[in-house]
Amino acid sequence: MAAADGAPPNFDQLLDRLRQVVERLEKGDLTLEDSLAAFEEGVKLARRGAEILDGAERRVDILLKGEDGELHTQPFKTGDE
Repeated sequence: MAAADGAPPNFDQLLDRLRQVVERLEKGDLTLEDSLAAFEEGVKLARRGAEILDGAERRVDILLKGEDGELHTQPFKTGDE
């Protein structure tokens, strides 16, 4: 799956496509071959999405490292706290 301009899809585009694949599978009207193909596409999309999320997490970790090289994080506080 590539974007209209030929660039690799971003996370939101992957998620959109994955939702479409899941909807097709949930309808239950696909042949076995089509179901397997859709499932295979969904697995590939999910794996690529996980790779993107892992990369984003690594970037956040780098940004949060202090001058001492240690990761300094704190729990996220919601407006309720």
